Amino acid sequence: MIARPRASLRRILEDLGSTVLDVAASPGELDAEVTGVHIYDPLDELLVPEGGILLAVGVDSAERICALLDAAGSAAGVVVKQPVDVDDAVREKVRRTGVAVLGLTRAASWAQVAALLRSLLAEGDLAAPDDTAPDDLFSLANAVRALLDAPITIEDRSSRVLAYSTGQEEADPSRVETVLGRQVPERYLRMLEERGFFRQLYQSREPVYIALGDDGINREAIAVRSGDEILGSIWVAVREPLSDQRRHALTEAAKIVALQLLRQRAGADTGRRLRADLLSTVLAGGKDAAEAAGRLGVTGERVCVLAAQLTGGTGGSHADAAQREGDRQRFCDALALHIGAIHPKAAAALVGSVAYAVLPLHTAGGDEEARAVRVAESFLTRVGPRHVANIGVGRLAADLTEVARSRADADRALRVLRAREASGAVAGYTDVHFEALLLQLADQVKAEEQTPTGPYQRLMAHDAEHGSELVATLRAYLDAFGDVNAASARVHVHANTFRYRLRRLTEISGLDLNDPDARLSVMLQMRIFGR
Repeated sequence: MIARPRASLRRILEDLGSTVLDVAASPGELDAEVTGVHIYDPLDELLVPEGGILLAVGVDSAERICALLDAAGSAAGVVVKQPVDVDDAVREKVRRTGVAVLGLTRAASWAQVAALLRSLLAEGDLAAPDDTAPDDLFSLANAVRALLDAPITIEDRSSRVLAYSTGQEEADPSRVETVLGRQVPERYLRMLEERGFFRQLYQSREPVYIALGDDGINREAIAVRSGDEILGSIWVAVREPLSDQRRHALTEAAKIVALQLLRQRAGADTGRRLRADLLSTVLAGGKDAAEAAGRLGVTGERVCVLAAQLTGGTGGSHADAAQREGDRQRFCDALALHIGAIHPKAAAALVGSVAYAVLPLHTAGGDEEARAVRVAESFLTRVGPRHVANIGVGRLAADLTEVARSRADADRALRVLRAREASGAVAGYTDVHFEALLLQLADQVKAEEQTPTGPYQRLMAHDAEHGSELVATLRAYLDAFGDVNAASARVHVHANTFRYRLRRLTEISGLDLNDPDARLSVMLQMRIFGR
């Protein structure tokens, strides 16, 4: 296993930015490993583990800072509210103990800086064992609000509200509606898009001031990034542009939010991988299927398997591949939500490029597959143009031993839809059974490197040598069930000309059109080897 980078004091200062914490006195290098966050209480015995950051609440003089540095000699740093009283005695004490003195901005509370630091230390197992769990995005939102003195929301790329600060009542009705619905209302999204605000926001690495005019209180927003990837955005409700100092604070806050979003995504990715592994085990139907089903919380009786896949190309750059993977994950999440609302013991996971779902069904009358098809059609209708996909539905599995068969059915139905070049379609296996069998037969023929034989091969060779259209004539005749008038109309020739071609193809190929087995043989070869 590759070790994760340790949480050094320098890294934490870089992540937080000088707006929150600044170095008041440094021992030189700031590479000390940070192990936890601790709050100074003058009434308790001071026990700071090696590498801890000590929040020196109420300490404001050089004399008291020196005393604290002596008592906390194993700490990585001591944090004091600005302005920090640093004199020669403090600098000498810092040099001798190796403990940095940091200044905390007056706008931040001790609870907020503790939340920020613990959030940064939450990567991997870097926090000390006795530390509390890292605070979530809501803690960060409140910390940023304190720095900016304005209510904020943290949103993802789809303008869904991930977290919000207190004080939203100070904003306008649109913000209140956004917070209550955890989603920016559609009419406001359209307005922002029409005015080009989103394009401006995502092209800039600085905060963008958005004047809404009569539509409500203005906004200052910044994109939350990881390199060139947009993770989301922070929106501040303001009546006038932020000062340069607060704009800088917002820029630094976006870095911290990015770290938290990346951590949450990593946790979600781990959960997705676990669900995918468990569901793959269930779909395989082996000896471990029952245990995996139990861990997933899915029922093992009377289920149908759904295989869903987004339509579209597979080529493109690495960036395109990342975008497609993100689209597939969001599509699978939506599918899981949809089937979960239908049955609490349903489950879905992304396996490769296909989103599989195990849907329990207890429908009277034996029409479970038809019910599953309706569920799939309803889902595609709900996701609409956001996700264009095909879904194959397997036959009913009476128990876990039959789930593998239902999964194979769903895969074959999905393949039939791909062969049809369908988009946004649903197919139950029983409805496409014959087409699925033809595809399986074609696979075997290809694997064994078989080629056309008999009358069909002779007709193909004659057409290739003479430029004739005898294969097309035979295909039209068979498709029209022997109706010469209908067949001749399909190939746009006179009926007498068609009869002449029909006699010629029987003479050349030796095909007996009165023999049903001969007709079936040539029809199958046409379907398998192409027309």
